Amino acid sequence: MIDTILFDLDGTIVDTNELIIASFMHVMNHSLTREQIIPHMGTTLEQQLRTFSGQEDVVPLVKAYREYNSLHHDEMVAPFPEVNEVLARLQAQGIKLGVVTTKIRATTTRVLGLFDLARYMQVIVTLDDVEHPKPHAEPIRKALAALGSDPERTLMVGDSPADLKSAAAAGVQSAAVAWSLKGEQELAQYEPTFVIHRMSDLYNLVLADPVDR
Repeated sequence: MIDTILFDLDGTIVDTNELIIASFMHVMNHSLTREQIIPHMGTTLEQQLRTFSGQEDVVPLVKAYREYNSLHHDEMVAPFPEVNEVLARLQAQGIKLGVVTTKIRATTTRVLGLFDLARYMQVIVTLDDVEHPKPHAEPIRKALAALGSDPERTLMVGDSPADLKSAAAAGVQSAAVAWSLKGEQELAQYEPTFVIHRMSDLYNLVLADPVDR
């Protein structure tokens, strides 16, 4: 029986996809296409910018990305359907909830606060909190330690290969979200334990007596 659910943030519970793509296009002077950007989403900003630019020192690019991203943030992000309702019901049923993300803490806190999601999360692990980000196991293991949770009773929900690889490395179950820009078929290659097509599908995975939808 699953008693802990950890969520990726971007592309999983909050739709930041168009903001991220627009930010990369701006920084790279529109030399990239959506199709070039999407496969790399889910890794750290620095990793993505090194890949896109071919440069090792991406500090100026990171600065430009974050400035553009911050300026357009609130108008271009939204929670995915059912997120607030599902988190509230899971919390009411005693399920421990947390966020494990490759975002820095400042932007993580901003977007969670914007949609009143932080109140559901008992742990938030960001890029600032780890030495080795996803797909390494460290971020999930850090969340498990903070919650006192058993890996075998934990589910990691995410939209990218990095999420699924991190879950496998940490020994937890995984759920790939079918609304990922990468597509269900792409994520299936990483052998998630489950695939969910709407957030409320989580009820049937974690509740002994599923909540009526």
